[in-house]
Amino acid sequence: MSDTFLYTNPLDPRAKPLIDELIHEYDSRYGTYFNAEGAAAELNRYPPEAFAPPHGNFLLLIRNGETIGGGAFKHYDERTAEFKRIWTRSDLRRQGLARKVLVELEIQAARQGYSRIYLTTGFRQPEAVGLYLKDGYTALFDTSADPEIYKSLPFEKEIGHLAGPALEDATAEPRLRLAGANH
Repeated sequence: MSDTFLYTNPLDPRAKPLIDELIHEYDSRYGTYFNAEGAAAELNRYPPEAFAPPHGNFLLLIRNGETIGGGAFKHYDERTAEFKRIWTRSDLRRQGLARKVLVELEIQAARQGYSRIYLTTGFRQPEAVGLYLKDGYTALFDTSADPEIYKSLPFEKEIGHLAGPALEDATAEPRLRLAGANH
């Protein structure tokens, strides 16, 4: 069993399990809390081009031909990438897959010239909050307050230390990479 990262786009048919399960999960946690149209409206808020190089990227984590995770980033500002749609298949959680996706996205964002990450998660996603805090993200909100007062929970992380000669040429976009391989 080997996990592989595939750099692609949200319209790739292999992304459908990610998108479908995100919609289901967000709708089950939030319903129409954020939008009368539910999660599908949020997931379609950005065009696929927003997650394409040179300013963004979209990756899937593939195991034995099946999509088991993924994530994306888009341009936020000149030095900041905004992470979106970080997901792992619900039956495979608690195995470190989300962290694999997070680390790969950070490295790719650095390859593409970003030195900071910004992301948000919803107040009903304590697993995501725990992941980001454990992985060195700084909460841009009071973590001791009831998260529902904020609705959307923002985080940031500096990744400038990832840039440098050890990284591949930023113009060389990886298409396929063994998950967990040395970067």
